[in-house]
Amino acid sequence: MREKGRPADWVAIAAGLALGLSFIWHGMYGIGGGALFVLGLGVIMASVVSLTRPGAVTGELAVLAIGLLAFTTPWLLGYAHLPLAAWTAWIMGAGIAVLGAYGLVQARRTRRRDPDSVWSSHVNDVPT
Repeated sequence: MREKGRPADWVAIAAGLALGLSFIWHGMYGIGGGALFVLGLGVIMASVVSLTRPGAVTGELAVLAIGLLAFTTPWLLGYAHLPLAAWTAWIMGAGIAVLGAYGLVQARRTRRRDPDSVWSSHVNDVPT
């Protein structure tokens, strides 16, 4: 029986939603707020990929990369002087990166156990 989804992927979806809507509590609009919104949407999309294909590591790698990018946005976009927005990006980015790293380990285990859960498994099913 196939898994209904790893809890870490559901938590990553919730974290992506919180990151995307974080402008509500820190009140930062413009480039920085827009970047956090887009990164939050990216986490949600990558986590949905991880839910639908638990053996594909691409979704988990994307969650890890977006988490690291979210962690560095206060320095990259120059809003490290705004404490609430910067701490939101640092905490949420680090948490999302940890979820991505944990999901990567889980995806590799699933890939070994169930090779049909990988993207390329259906390529050989095409008749020639």
